[in-house]
Amino acid sequence: MKKIGLFLLVFSQITFAQTFTKKDTLKGSDTAFRNFWDVKKYELTVEPNIQDQSVSGKNTIFFEITKDVENPTFQLDLQKPMNSKNFMGNFNYTQVKTEDDFIFIETQQSFKKGERFYMILEYFGNPRIAKHAPWDGGWVFTKDEQGNPWISVAQEGDGTSLWLPSKDIWNDEPDEGIEMKIITPKDLIGVGNGKLISQTVEKGKNVFTWEVKNPINLYSIVPTIGKFEHFSEIYDGEQGKLDCDYYVLSYNLDKAKKQFTQVKPMLQAFEYWFGPYPFYEDGYKLVETPYLGMEHQSNVAYGNHYLNGYLGRDLSGTGVGLNWDFIIIHESGHEWFANNITAKDQADMWIHEGFTCYSETLFTQNYLNKEKAELYIKGIRQNIENDKPIIGKYGVRNEGSGDMYYKGANMLHTIRTAINNDEKFRQILRGIGKDFYHQTVTTQQIENYISEKSGIDFSTVFDQYLRTTQIPTLEFSQNGKTLKYRWTNTVEGFKLPIRIENTTLNPTKDWQTLKLKDKKEVVFNDNYFMEFVKI
Repeated sequence: MKKIGLFLLVFSQITFAQTFTKKDTLKGSDTAFRNFWDVKKYELTVEPNIQDQSVSGKNTIFFEITKDVENPTFQLDLQKPMNSKNFMGNFNYTQVKTEDDFIFIETQQSFKKGERFYMILEYFGNPRIAKHAPWDGGWVFTKDEQGNPWISVAQEGDGTSLWLPSKDIWNDEPDEGIEMKIITPKDLIGVGNGKLISQTVEKGKNVFTWEVKNPINLYSIVPTIGKFEHFSEIYDGEQGKLDCDYYVLSYNLDKAKKQFTQVKPMLQAFEYWFGPYPFYEDGYKLVETPYLGMEHQSNVAYGNHYLNGYLGRDLSGTGVGLNWDFIIIHESGHEWFANNITAKDQADMWIHEGFTCYSETLFTQNYLNKEKAELYIKGIRQNIENDKPIIGKYGVRNEGSGDMYYKGANMLHTIRTAINNDEKFRQILRGIGKDFYHQTVTTQQIENYISEKSGIDFSTVFDQYLRTTQIPTLEFSQNGKTLKYRWTNTVEGFKLPIRIENTTLNPTKDWQTLKLKDKKEVVFNDNYFMEFVKI
């Protein structure tokens, strides 16, 4: 493995923050082991063993070569303590070697752009067990209130390679979807992503086969097993009839039928703001999980105990959030931002969480009214910590501050306030969903898009809120009809138009003066997320 050893040596000399290692780089970068092939489809089998908390199965990876390359080495990811065996592929490979959390496949062959191949390997072992899912990654083996096994996995931060050998990087989704076979004991049901295409009994066990036809972000590939009841309904949406399926613990069926009546208003609101639900072919699904929730594509994890709010409390502190179920609304919002549109790098995770956190406000406006929505978005500011920048370190699978939620949402609300045209803002959101449909994106693409479509240069606004911990401050003084104002605590050249009545201010770091129509005290719009300081 001389080629690999040399490559690791080179990466060990790259300067990142001292806390990052070559292992982080291999996990988080589009390395020479990854940048010449594109996954088209995964066909996988997964069988959790309840007794010893192990997982085993097989994964067939179909892929396409994206550039001409000679004798490359492929990298697959499979985190310890999981193991693999019986590798095979329809190309000339010379050695398969495991190093730490990686499987390297050396080849002796010329690969041409556009050629298609496959590789197959089996996997087995006792995966990491989550201690506090979904905030830490790992499998959950537990029992429901009636003593029935209840199993799932949470893996957004750590990756699907916690258990599944895969090309575990956000910028490469299987373009043609997945097929997942879940093997369970005969008295249990296995629920996966997409639609159930077959259910059989083999060797005394249930085999549930699920199919996803659309691209899917890798951490969304999740099996959940339990003693479930199933019910369904049809939503008449922008692209026709959408199948909505629900899998809940049997004794929670009545609660679920009542609580899940919020799904249709949610879909209606998000289709209004973001455009059509992105996965009509795969359907929409809620499945009850032994942890709070997660945005698994066409397989949304639900564990909010059939309560409104966030486990019965309102994150905004205003009471508004108690009018709807946080997990249904927030995790479903991710179908548009995280699943339809996925960040290429985990450092840009604000694209997932900022927009989705703001989806709660947009839903509230449709479900209740704009006044309540504005009360909610201003209320969640109490959760902003300003501990570090929202954007993390690139290429090392590192996410930034948790402020990507509340501060990210308030940044978007500030941008909306500056645009001062809700229909234009709505069309920008719908345009993002349409123009980046089923794509992985960078923050720069999203930033440029919003600036271009709004006609306002928001580049310094994004720099301010995403890349610093500073909150812009507008200092002002008023003497009768004379208003003086300037920016402080901002990035260089910060630009954000501020409206007062029918006048638009364009503050700078230098004092400016405006003659007012009368001596009435100026009141600034607190929908802008900033400090207004009278001096």
